[in-house]
Amino acid sequence: MTTIRGVLLDLSGVLYVGDQALPGALDAVVRLQGSGMPVRYITNTTRSPRRAIHEKLVRMGFSIPEAEIFTAPGAVRAVLEREKLTPLLIIHPGLEPEFADLPAGEPDAVVLGDAGDSFTYERLNRAFRLLMEGAPLLAMGNNRYFREADGLSLDIGPFLRALEYAAGMQGTVLGKPSADFFQAAVSDMGLEPAEVLMVGDDVEADVEGALDAGLQACLVRTGKYRPSDEGRIEAGRSRVVDDLSAVVDGLAI
Repeated sequence: MTTIRGVLLDLSGVLYVGDQALPGALDAVVRLQGSGMPVRYITNTTRSPRRAIHEKLVRMGFSIPEAEIFTAPGAVRAVLEREKLTPLLIIHPGLEPEFADLPAGEPDAVVLGDAGDSFTYERLNRAFRLLMEGAPLLAMGNNRYFREADGLSLDIGPFLRALEYAAGMQGTVLGKPSADFFQAAVSDMGLEPAEVLMVGDDVEADVEGALDAGLQACLVRTGKYRPSDEGRIEAGRSRVVDDLSAVVDGLAI
């Protein structure tokens, strides 16, 4: 197995749940940063812009440069700008500042994030009609669910599948498990995928997505992890440990 020279960390479920840092996570990040090993933070969180995510991390006690955080909304915005698309945004109100300065006009693309209570029939049906007219569907992930402070909640994936099924088309996922999304963070460290360990609590988006992109992977038993998750990973393909502290212990740093 290739020596690990860099680490990617998921945020929600690995560093924190809700507004609380997970036990041992603050110290584990400090140890990683002090080792000299490059670390990047990669998230499908789509209820806040990157600046707000960074501010939340700082409030919890993490010292993480904003530039080292890679977000799915940022990846979507880059495509909109490159392709000169005008989006119909089905996103959480808290994320709206991320797209506020884009040119306005009649939408010719659908952008899907974790909209929470804003997943209304009216908005989804408008998106469906645009897709039936040929508009592309850009999704910030395809996660099935995530863990909030009060329990598990539906994520983007179920709504993405509904629109794809109704319109008879395939959307483009620009967050995890997109190989391009992982590669952007890996390239920022100046490393090759095989040299990088992805740490996450989501079997599909974090672990299988990273493995398919050529990275190494580790599943932590925190956040949205459920005991049945371990059986979904092909034997020997991924490490499975209790938490981020155990990951860092295993790196011997």
